[in-house]
Amino acid sequence: MVELKTDTSIDAMHRAGRVVGRALTAVREAAHVGVSLLELDEVARGVLREAGATSPFLGYRPSFAPTPFPAVICASVNDAIVHGIPTAYRLRDGDLVSVDCGAQLDGWAGDAAVSFVVGRARPADLRLIETAERALAAGIAAAVPGNRVGDIAHAVGRVCRTAGYGIPQGFGGHGVGRRMHEDPEVPNEGRPGRGLPLRAGMVLAIEPMLIASGRDTYYEADDGWTLRTTDGSRAAHAEHTVAVTDSGPRILTAAAPA
Repeated sequence: MVELKTDTSIDAMHRAGRVVGRALTAVREAAHVGVSLLELDEVARGVLREAGATSPFLGYRPSFAPTPFPAVICASVNDAIVHGIPTAYRLRDGDLVSVDCGAQLDGWAGDAAVSFVVGRARPADLRLIETAERALAAGIAAAVPGNRVGDIAHAVGRVCRTAGYGIPQGFGGHGVGRRMHEDPEVPNEGRPGRGLPLRAGMVLAIEPMLIASGRDTYYEADDGWTLRTTDGSRAAHAEHTVAVTDSGPRILTAAAPA
């Protein structure tokens, strides 16, 4: 069941989303060579705490997970696509890092992700990240009343495939509201004009995930959470929570001053 949000609810979700944006900005600014993933998680925890927000990630346990998620961010490095658990691993020069973060504030959730390179970047990694961001922008642009979920999926997938990148099958975006994960599912590839009609008041997390080699395959790491590319190629992830409105898509998770 898809819940349509009122303007007042969307404003409240925007406040939660801005906390997510600030957390991701703070994590990115703290991500230097030698900094551990656990330290980045502490940075995000501090932003949530200061805002009076809680984490929908911490303790989250979907049906596939062997254990509750132990952190407030997912930190996925190099060949990790998504759902990386922060560890004592210290960032190295040239690491490609994808960070996913959520916030729960006044009963509403926000969810977003960003990818970046620590230190000296390989041109191929920068192209991969830039394509993920373009795919996200294309998906957001398609999130308008009168379109369908398939139009978002097609817009995202076309950018990814045209650039020659793989798309991990079975993972994509989702609705957001009182909970981090709500209906509907928002695939990263699909046929235009198909799927659920988009209506004003729908709030969606749109999140392209790209695999550099062009292959779509991945495997689940021993921790039961992290998804890694089967061929060891690098991956990137970009995400925003977006409201469908009569005046156009409204991004709810952009960074804003505290």
